Amino acid sequence: MFAIETNALTKYYGKARGIVDVDLTVPQGDFFGFIGPNGAGKSTLIRTLLGFLSPSSGSAQIMGKDTAKDKVSALSQIGYLSSDCLFYPGMRVGDLLALSAKLRKSDCNAEAKRLCERLDLDASRKISDLSFGNRKKVGIVCALQHKPSICIFDEPTSGLDPLMQKEFFSILKERHKDGATIFLSSHILSEVEQHCSHAAVIREGRLLISDSVEKLSHSGVKRITLKGVLPFDSTAEMHDIVWDGNTVRFLYNGNQKVMMQLLASLSFEDIQIHDPTLDEIFLHYYQKGASV
Repeated sequence: MFAIETNALTKYYGKARGIVDVDLTVPQGDFFGFIGPNGAGKSTLIRTLLGFLSPSSGSAQIMGKDTAKDKVSALSQIGYLSSDCLFYPGMRVGDLLALSAKLRKSDCNAEAKRLCERLDLDASRKISDLSFGNRKKVGIVCALQHKPSICIFDEPTSGLDPLMQKEFFSILKERHKDGATIFLSSHILSEVEQHCSHAAVIREGRLLISDSVEKLSHSGVKRITLKGVLPFDSTAEMHDIVWDGNTVRFLYNGNQKVMMQLLASLSFEDIQIHDPTLDEIFLHYYQKGASV
């Protein structure tokens, strides 16, 4: 059984595209990254997955429970943080956290206090007096105080300063170590590369690829830089070619022996060959809609 599973999940807003035929699986206990810039469909998928939006077609399950047919039971296992943290402005932080716990019929006082201390969040302040970053902290505590088995975070670190981002990921790692499934939607690729075990890339509402971060980062594609090289004809295996005087940089996606033969046929002064970063692979997917 997967913690999260979607089958041909599709959502249209009238004629406007949201997500199309998304088949996604997230194993239990995984730390999973969901990558894509604004407008790619990340939030639409999450909100459709959670049953906040009705799918146009397809289905979604959380721990085997259909979120359209058995929403209450499915969502009882979830801790969710929206990319937009909007709360009752007249309430104090502590009252809001207590209300959130009461709605879940849970006693979360001890855990809420511990999380507030770690995130440097003053529970006595009014929501209306908080900065965006502090409202994001409130959302994090609401999502985590009941110790959910599945944590779904949509762009969680926007508004947090670097120290709070570090503390936030320390908390997530602790929850993950205790067995929780973490689903992290982000356009900050370094977060995914550093913390996630698996990741999926979404482009224009369609899932491009889902694999381990290690395989995505070391997929056989090489970043090659040649200095002091004369102009030469590119091949179909070369992508994202950039010339700067007599220096050329490109991604090579092809047979490694053929690549070495190609390089041996060229005249150059210096060469650098290394694995591309997740950022470079992501941009390759996005700019070209290509596969690597």
